Amino acid sequence: MKFNSFCSLLEHYKGDIQEGPDRKWSADELRSQVKAWIAHLSQNHPMGQAVGILADNSLAWLALDLACANLNIALVPLPAFFTDAQLKHAIREAGISTLVTDHGQRAQQLGFQLTLQDLNAPMLMLRKLQLDGSTPASIQKITFTSGTTGEPKGVCLTEAQQLAVAEGLKHATERLGIKRHLCLLPLSVLLENIAGVYAPMMAGADIICPPLEQTGLKGAASFDAQQCLNTIASYKAESIILLPQMLMALLQGSTPGDIRWQSLKFIAVGGGKVPLGLLTLAKWFNLPVYEGYGLSECASVVCLNTPENNRAGTVGKPIQGVEIKVDADQEVWVKGRHFSGYLHDLIAGRPNALLQEDWLPTGDLGKLDAEGYLTIHGRKKNLIITGFGRNISPEWPEGLLLSTGLFMQAAVFGEGQTGLTAMLVLRDARDSAKVKETLAQVNQQLPDYARIAAHLVIKEPFSFNNGLCTANGRIRRDAIWQTYSSQLNGETV
Repeated sequence: MKFNSFCSLLEHYKGDIQEGPDRKWSADELRSQVKAWIAHLSQNHPMGQAVGILADNSLAWLALDLACANLNIALVPLPAFFTDAQLKHAIREAGISTLVTDHGQRAQQLGFQLTLQDLNAPMLMLRKLQLDGSTPASIQKITFTSGTTGEPKGVCLTEAQQLAVAEGLKHATERLGIKRHLCLLPLSVLLENIAGVYAPMMAGADIICPPLEQTGLKGAASFDAQQCLNTIASYKAESIILLPQMLMALLQGSTPGDIRWQSLKFIAVGGGKVPLGLLTLAKWFNLPVYEGYGLSECASVVCLNTPENNRAGTVGKPIQGVEIKVDADQEVWVKGRHFSGYLHDLIAGRPNALLQEDWLPTGDLGKLDAEGYLTIHGRKKNLIITGFGRNISPEWPEGLLLSTGLFMQAAVFGEGQTGLTAMLVLRDARDSAKVKETLAQVNQQLPDYARIAAHLVIKEPFSFNNGLCTANGRIRRDAIWQTYSSQLNGETV
């Protein structure tokens, strides 16, 4: 069955949703809770303005999300890992007049006043702030991306754009017969919201959305692998979505044959480049790990490996309804999946500035093979042009460095230089004596123009909290260079 609206999706859903061992709603109970939120919002929220949600994963989060969709109210998921400055920017730009939150004190610091409390979800507080302006017509969700700068951009999505991605994911995985999806990422992250909620709903699967502390995810920079593995086992999850660094931590905290993995049928990995060595290790564990690719501007997932179509080192084939092309400059373009525009452009009356004849440039460099598998080499804006005029995507040597298992993070630089410089964070500080030998081994896999000539070992990991990576683990290159380039002392490999 194809779903053309969230109303239809909710009406036909037959699974259960669960927050904890003793907290579960049937599909009928979910529909009842959504109706309660609809009544609550209809009475207390000014139509035409956005609703924000700043809250931990919960049943109420899902109910509010679906209620806003059924009322054609734009919902703005606000990640708790955003700084107050980023949250204030998002609230101001989106014109959020109602905030639903379980962060009461923080909400007050953001300028909200307590006016109502929803009796069906006492952990979530309804607060109001009077703002001018209204949400652009037809926009159902505004997701703010942390990106690579401090000020997040609002990506505007319609109901149809989100449902199309969910439908493509359902089609790609339906042969697996997945009946239990466990949400490990925040629901405020678009990937989990669409691939972890809407797609399972379309498939009639149960959805488990425990508080993030139970999944092992604590803030933007801390992850407890053992807690996560125990949670996967306790709920007998059949599918999960992981960031690459989460997968690495889980593999390091486990062994082949660990029974905590055994219920899983599909482990999707995305949000950043997945080193080939990590995929090889997962295969050795006999785990069903499949790399995918997407971006918020395409309403999340664009390509995905599946059991039927899987090629390690690629991000898979386009999902249903998506076309891919790679231009002469190796930039990847997407057709059939695009957002309505950035919020600041739509407010100013400007259309989607990126779209060109229904094709959206992604800013990613890649290669599309004859069988339709896409390989991502790196970001176009990250391209290094060395002093000898050679073009190098830093993600190439960085991937090899991370594949050694010695380094937790790596950032490679070399614009206008005769050799590359690597800034490295060790997984274990006691392994510092192994760095030069490991770099020499990596260099043997690289041509002379792409080899690491100098390096700096950095003690503090790149994190969202110190401004050196985004919330999903993408390093912020300019910030890293500005922070550490003065410490380079010419140490060579």
